Amino acid sequence: MSKIKIFLILSGYQLTWLMCVFGEVLYQSSLPGLMTGIIFLLLVFVNSKNKKRFFYIIFLISIIGYLFDSILVNLRIYDFNTSVNVGVLPIWMLVLWPSFATLFDEILVFLSKYKLIALMLSGSLGPLTYYSGDPLGLIDINNSIFFFILMIPFWIFLMLFYLNFLLRLRFN
Repeated sequence: MSKIKIFLILSGYQLTWLMCVFGEVLYQSSLPGLMTGIIFLLLVFVNSKNKKRFFYIIFLISIIGYLFDSILVNLRIYDFNTSVNVGVLPIWMLVLWPSFATLFDEILVFLSKYKLIALMLSGSLGPLTYYSGDPLGLIDINNSIFFFILMIPFWIFLMLFYLNFLLRLRFN
């Protein structure tokens, strides 16, 4: 994969994340994140080499992430302070999880050679990303200890699932 494509996908995901978070924090609106995420996902999908594999990875990672977030909100481990929810999660999570999952399609492939580093990065960066929403007022973490006890293994599991299952899938 070209370095330009890697840069564009990483930048597109970061822009989507920023628009979801700061659209909500600054404007109390889900629209900036939703629109950015939809455009980003469409562009990545159109330019993906293997659309079937892309869709499968995006679907599985997104479902797992969305369910996990829903469970933690229902357990009152954390709550989102957002303008529009679908179920118990912000509506922009419908584009944020798939946008994050685009990284698994082609970008994070290099981590298969560095599994320990991949697990350490996933187990630390995933929870810290959520935790950064607390000082911004986007998320209220009601129990920090349980938050980290549940988040760290989840993010490690997600990376293991990717490295040991999704990465091995072959679609023709």
